[in-house]
Amino acid sequence: MWHTKSREAVLRELQSDPAPGLTSAEAKARLSKYGPNKLKGKPKKSMLSLFLAQLKDMLIYVLLGAAVVTLFVGEYMDAVIILAVVLLNAVIGVIQEQKAEKAIEALQRMTTPRTLVRRDGEVKEVDSGEVVPGDIVILDAGRYIPADLRLLASANLQIEESALTGESVPADKNADDIHEDPKMPVGDLTNMAFMSTLVTYGRGEGVVVATAMDTEMGKIAKILDEDTRELTPLQKKLEELGKILGYIAIGICVLIFVIGLIQGRDLFELFLTAISLAVAAIPEGLPAIVAIVLALGVTRMSRINAIVKKLPAVETLGSVNIICSDKTGTLTQNKMTVVEYFTATPLNEEPPLELIKTFVLCSDATYENGQGTGDPTEIALVAYGEQHNIQKRSLEAEYKRLDEKPFDSDRKLMSTLNQTREGYRIHTKGAIDQLLRISVSAVVKGEVVPLTEELKGQYLQAAEKMSDNALRVLGAAYKDTDRLLSPEEMEQDLTILGFVGMIDPPRTEVKDSIREAKMAGITPVMITGDHRNTAVAIAKELEIASSLEQSMTGAEIDEMTDEAFARKIQNVRVFARVSPEHKVKIVKAFKAQGNIVSMTGDGVNDAPSLKTADIGVAMGITGTDVSKGAADMILTDDNFTTIVHAIREGRNIYANIRKTVTFLLACNFGEVVAILASILFFWPLPLLATQLLWVNLVTDTLPAIALGVDPGEEDVMKRQPRDPKESFFAGGAAVRAVIGGLLIGALTLVAFYVGLREYGYGLRSENIPADVMVYARTMAFVVLAASQLFYSFSKRSTTKSIFTVGLFSNKLLVGAVLVGLVLQFVSITVPFLAAAFKVQNLSLADWAIVIGLALIPLLLSEVIKVFTRMAKPKEA
Repeated sequence: MWHTKSREAVLRELQSDPAPGLTSAEAKARLSKYGPNKLKGKPKKSMLSLFLAQLKDMLIYVLLGAAVVTLFVGEYMDAVIILAVVLLNAVIGVIQEQKAEKAIEALQRMTTPRTLVRRDGEVKEVDSGEVVPGDIVILDAGRYIPADLRLLASANLQIEESALTGESVPADKNADDIHEDPKMPVGDLTNMAFMSTLVTYGRGEGVVVATAMDTEMGKIAKILDEDTRELTPLQKKLEELGKILGYIAIGICVLIFVIGLIQGRDLFELFLTAISLAVAAIPEGLPAIVAIVLALGVTRMSRINAIVKKLPAVETLGSVNIICSDKTGTLTQNKMTVVEYFTATPLNEEPPLELIKTFVLCSDATYENGQGTGDPTEIALVAYGEQHNIQKRSLEAEYKRLDEKPFDSDRKLMSTLNQTREGYRIHTKGAIDQLLRISVSAVVKGEVVPLTEELKGQYLQAAEKMSDNALRVLGAAYKDTDRLLSPEEMEQDLTILGFVGMIDPPRTEVKDSIREAKMAGITPVMITGDHRNTAVAIAKELEIASSLEQSMTGAEIDEMTDEAFARKIQNVRVFARVSPEHKVKIVKAFKAQGNIVSMTGDGVNDAPSLKTADIGVAMGITGTDVSKGAADMILTDDNFTTIVHAIREGRNIYANIRKTVTFLLACNFGEVVAILASILFFWPLPLLATQLLWVNLVTDTLPAIALGVDPGEEDVMKRQPRDPKESFFAGGAAVRAVIGGLLIGALTLVAFYVGLREYGYGLRSENIPADVMVYARTMAFVVLAASQLFYSFSKRSTTKSIFTVGLFSNKLLVGAVLVGLVLQFVSITVPFLAAAFKVQNLSLADWAIVIGLALIPLLLSEVIKVFTRMAKPKEA
């Protein structure tokens, strides 16, 4: 722990002398020992390995087995269709996998290209990749830091570390400090400087103590590079479903063979029957349809400024019940702003212009057209001047700066000497306690009066009140003089004007979004590297937390066991002064409690937790490339409100996917019922494998996709988040699917029987002519397809009738059903298609019969809904 050691001890351990620095030969030797100062990433998978990975699925194994059997028995059309389905599914998977993580590459780009080091007794500029442990690095304003350093010298050194710590204000650094606590947070290590942070003020020197993956930035890179990819709730359910359906398909095939052998059936016929049942049991289009539904959801979300990088993340959003949000830049504006002021004048007056003028003239920052450069605190002061029509450029032209005494972290003061019409004026800004110590008078109601102890008490009490509200307090004083004073004489016998309170304010729209999230059963949690009081003050204002007791620091997390932390975490709403490792630990603890966790952030320090969370959300405007690379979703407007809109969309998408899955399974169950009943009762097969594939891939797919984009229900954000362990079939969905499947299967058999009866044959008749079988199978084929198409209307709501929901409120579904019916008509009337599917055209009377039979599942489902509404009137 380098921050716990003295400079001399660090230099001894690294065998480095700050005066000459390392020799070129020693630097070269260390470079070969430690390697280049660059962050590493994992080798990318080849296209072939990505493709093969997509085939590791139970459904795919069964389908590939069916394809092999169809080739073996000469049913080439079946084999081609099955293999086409497998290839389509694999290609979609590869496309998604290719959206590889870009976080490590972005981290590598953040490392600085050139660095000043002392080698061979002179200062040289070298490539940052050649920096080695023991190198002496020279720091000055505007320069990025190439590696982790233990500071050896510092003069008014300030480093902007928001990428690592989340703090919006640059950190003061002091090489003389030694910290005894080995577990002190990164943000408090005043004697250290870290890779990829930026020097904003002053100068310094440091010895390199860690390079590449051993740096704090490297630790983040390691976390990002760990293969922690977990399946989303939806992926887990589909994987489980695939395994179950695969085993069912295999079990049915074995059952058929056993029954068939007992019945003395032909072995070739048994092969075809087994394939038919395997095809019937598996919804081949399910993976592709779910991918399409998610892709359409992604397109809709892009219109509300949410860019989803990984398709399953859409569904995950819908089950989120914890939103862990970074403070700086996400909940706040990431710019210091003056929000209060105090003078010894009644507060109903406007802020005194002299106070503002002193702040503006005693600042080095610029602020024009809404953009500032320089120290964030000074930018806030100059912007405060702009609000009161005090332009820095014109003010400096009128009161020319002649001399200055720069800010010093020991004095905590800065002074400038400006020319006035009468002579000269000293303007001083800094810590209020320091100003009171060197002031002899104060401005009260426009008059200069002696600074009494009573007045001092007033100032200190008001300053303490601002500090308690997490405001950063900065005072201003002045002194008029008739001669040019030296810097040593400037800060004596001043007249105090007052002080202001600054804070990085919350985003204006966030409060309403948090309220809506809470109403939806979602708990917002703030995680920040900032100080506890500041974080809790913002959290109170945003209604995230109500008291300081609901907060915890990184140091407190380190003192607790994982079990104790897991118990405590449910009541904590603010985590302050935390490191990137703490953020990951917090997200993991919430997940261990069974929560679905979203993490939002914009800094490099947020990247590991963004990746660990169930869904990581990065800010598109202020976000770093690293955070965007690690996230699942990027907000193009940096608006917290967009997250709530995205959650609403995610909930709707999951509901739609559930409709799609239960619809497809009901349809497939109907097919299994028709085939299995025929086997068990010694009936001829009512459908062939190619006919089943046609229905599964074409007729089922269109309404399934249309259900996937069903308009969302209005009250979706008034419900509690869905339990991630909840089955697709919760709430009676399984019973409805079974009833629907039984009806579809039974009516298919009825149609097959009607077709046979027209020619004088029954289900147990022997030697049925081929043309009669074709006609009967055509009727079964049409009823199976049409009943599934009509049945899709009933899946839009479990309780509301199709008229309450609105028959035409999902025009895509109406179109899908019409197109499906047309395709079905075409498949039996166009000669070459009819020949391929072994079907023929029906008579007008038979068309009336099959349409009548096909409407029964929809009508019966609507009747069941009436009784459901009567039993549960509140859900009607």
